[in-house]
Amino acid sequence: MERVLTYARGGRCAGARACSPERDGRGEAALTIGAATSGLSGDFLRLIADSGSLVKGILLLLLGFSVLSWAVMIERFLALRRAEADSSAFLRDLERERRLTDLRNRASRYGASPLAAVFLAGFAELTSAVSDGVGRFRGTPSAPDDARERILERVRRRLEEAAAAETEGLDRHLGVLATTGSVTPFIGLFGTVWGIINAFQSIGMTGSANLAAVAPGISEALVTTAAGLAAAIPAVIGYNLLLARARRLGGRIDRFILTFGSLAEAQIEASRAQATTLEPGKVRL
Repeated sequence: MERVLTYARGGRCAGARACSPERDGRGEAALTIGAATSGLSGDFLRLIADSGSLVKGILLLLLGFSVLSWAVMIERFLALRRAEADSSAFLRDLERERRLTDLRNRASRYGASPLAAVFLAGFAELTSAVSDGVGRFRGTPSAPDDARERILERVRRRLEEAAAAETEGLDRHLGVLATTGSVTPFIGLFGTVWGIINAFQSIGMTGSANLAAVAPGISEALVTTAAGLAAAIPAVIGYNLLLARARRLGGRIDRFILTFGSLAEAQIEASRAQATTLEPGKVRL
């Protein structure tokens, strides 16, 4: 009877794969990996909690740099994307409509475009300059060339002032990213040095150079180094990408100044031709 029971149990184990030693080994390995993973995260958090006050202060400082840099990257990315979209739409309107007065009425739709802001500033200066310059030569077939050059130079200076202001706004707050990328690795390095100092102090107090004596200080050093790199790497990448986009927009502004100068010169010629039919002090652009 005992043989029959033993044979039956053996048969069930032979038919069920769960009873095999290989299956049990794989299950134990999976449990071991899961426990090691959860233990690693727990050890990391406990390491931060058990670290010294200076190390905690360094980690909080690095966290502040990281949060600030991510906020700047998100804000600048959205702002530059809106500026690029509005600038493209504004240039399409400029190609379709060559009359500056009609384009001025549409420019308010593109509030995020630096080109629209430069255009409005240039148009206001052009209107004022043409009113002053052309009115003195009303009734004549053409105004002197020096008067026209003075008008164009006045408009060009105003365009350059507006372009400089808009270009400065494109890379606003990017200095935060540059500071984060250059400073945070050294802050983490300071924590590393401090951890090594603590490790040597532990060796001196215990009189032993075994792993248990030096591990806490070395662990603190590695944590601050990793935190410094985690804050610096995204900031450097974001700075380079956003600066490249800002420079592309700056190049579009410079090219737009040349385009507006050509349009302004054409409008001055047209306004001189119309000067005999307009009332004094009125200019049509």
